[in-house]
Amino acid sequence: MTTTATSSSNHHLSPAFPGRAPWGTAGKLRAWQQGAMERYVQEQPRDFLAVATPGAGKTTFALTLASWLLHHHVVQQVTVVAPTEHLKKQWAEAAARIGIKLDPEYSAGPLSKEYDGVAVTYAGVGVRPMLHRNRSEQRKTLVILDEIHHAGDSKSWGEACLEAFEPATRRLALTGTPFRSDTNPIPFVTYEEGTDGIRRSSADYTYGYGNALADNVVRPVIFLSYSGNMRWRTKAGDEIAARLGEPMTKDAISQAWRTALDPRGEWMPSVLRAADQRLTEVRKGIPDAGALVIATDQDSARAYAKLIREITGTSATVVLSDDSGASDRIDEFSANTDRWMVAVRMVSEGVDVPRLAVGVYATTISTPLFFAQAVGRFVRSRRRGETASVFLPTVPDLLTFANEMEVERDHALDKPKKQGEEDPYAEEDKLLAEAEREQDEDTGDQDMLPFEALESDAVFDRVMYNGAEFGMQAHPGSEEEQDYLGIPGLLEPDQVQLLLQKRQARQIAHSRKKPDAEADLVELPADRRPVVTHKELLELRKQLNGMVGAYSHQCGKPHGVIHTEVRRVCGGPPSAEATAGQLRQRIAKVQEWATRMK
Repeated sequence: MTTTATSSSNHHLSPAFPGRAPWGTAGKLRAWQQGAMERYVQEQPRDFLAVATPGAGKTTFALTLASWLLHHHVVQQVTVVAPTEHLKKQWAEAAARIGIKLDPEYSAGPLSKEYDGVAVTYAGVGVRPMLHRNRSEQRKTLVILDEIHHAGDSKSWGEACLEAFEPATRRLALTGTPFRSDTNPIPFVTYEEGTDGIRRSSADYTYGYGNALADNVVRPVIFLSYSGNMRWRTKAGDEIAARLGEPMTKDAISQAWRTALDPRGEWMPSVLRAADQRLTEVRKGIPDAGALVIATDQDSARAYAKLIREITGTSATVVLSDDSGASDRIDEFSANTDRWMVAVRMVSEGVDVPRLAVGVYATTISTPLFFAQAVGRFVRSRRRGETASVFLPTVPDLLTFANEMEVERDHALDKPKKQGEEDPYAEEDKLLAEAEREQDEDTGDQDMLPFEALESDAVFDRVMYNGAEFGMQAHPGSEEEQDYLGIPGLLEPDQVQLLLQKRQARQIAHSRKKPDAEADLVELPADRRPVVTHKELLELRKQLNGMVGAYSHQCGKPHGVIHTEVRRVCGGPPSAEATAGQLRQRIAKVQEWATRMK
């Protein structure tokens, strides 16, 4: 039965569908799609959750299944619910290629008989849930919930989806990232309690990035991380200098990160220049390869586009989410051979531009969900041997996400600890911050001055690939940086690994020949230069406070006096905002004072 059912679904498929299928797969289902189809046909469930990594072909699987259900009269119509207006249009176009006609402009009233269903957004369902409930009750309906984790974005959306599609005959939920950063339940998803008492989402079929990579369905990703010196002014009016990748407080990491992304500094131009060089190399093997900058806001996006024009001499396509022509511009960029596109969030999920091969992560969003969806824009493979390259600031969270690309996550409905206790160091951090305010110099009114980025520069830091780290720090434009930017864009995964190992060995050998006077950067391979965590930074602050306490007992001076004096001698901000290097310097100074008294 399974073989017959699956083959009967395929008679609707064009030989060229899907257009983005990689080597050897056009005209037939990929192995995971076939496996998921067979499981569905065998079990005939009312609800089915398919988790497949971005770029694996969830749309193809869903439309093949829709075709089979329509052909066998299990359902009479299809409703697709998508996150964005652009994706509604994309679903309708994909469905049309296999003979399913969806109306992406549907808003109310009876549907024209020429259509087999509608494509709507979660927001649209949220506004008129009863309209869609009535449609689901009148005719046997298959509901395809694309990127269903969005149904948990707000309580009203989740409730609207439950209200609208509770009567549906069949519900197919799709996602590339079944986890959320919050604990809002996702409609029509089954949660099973684990041995730790936490309820997690349970998928009916899972096809992760690791599996897709092994099957050559997606591209491997080379992450190129850039550090650099940042200087900014805090709300208190203090000027702080720090290096990206140095251990800092969460607030300082955020401010250093924002300083790096400021288009008026040197970090962004340097990284965009490097990314453009990488794109040139990739286009030697993939002539139409494109690059995308994911920006935080519209002002930054426009500023980055201006920088790209200054660097390359050509204009970048700018896509802003509230622009009525944004969807058309994405389509135009997907079809042409232009080099650069800059977007604010809109291209972070679901939008299919298969030729994107180089990315710049120029946003301060640091959730694993957004990161996975953003990187998913670059992994859609079209031919064997393609690689993707994503440029990142050296920020601990981002490096962790990059090194865990193959880790499969489920959506947890419960927190492992009570609310407010997720960070075991939160309470101590709070106490330390209060102690600093009491014992250090007067920090002034915290809200008098806004955060202000003053200056930044960039340093090539490391390459991350397949969970390993390579490279030594190098200046932009240096021979060492060019070594990594010049990696061919068409390579087998094992060839990428081997080449990175060779480049690092060559870089190490070259650095040993330099005079010590020229060693102005950290002369250690990336795998021996782990980015220090917030926990390790907290330990340094605890060590400093312990040293101050011991010295206070020895000399009789109050803690606050010692903190103020060591800060005056060593320079820098209050301890709560100091970098690891500044804390170590103060620890050494207090140790020196204590030794003199003995």
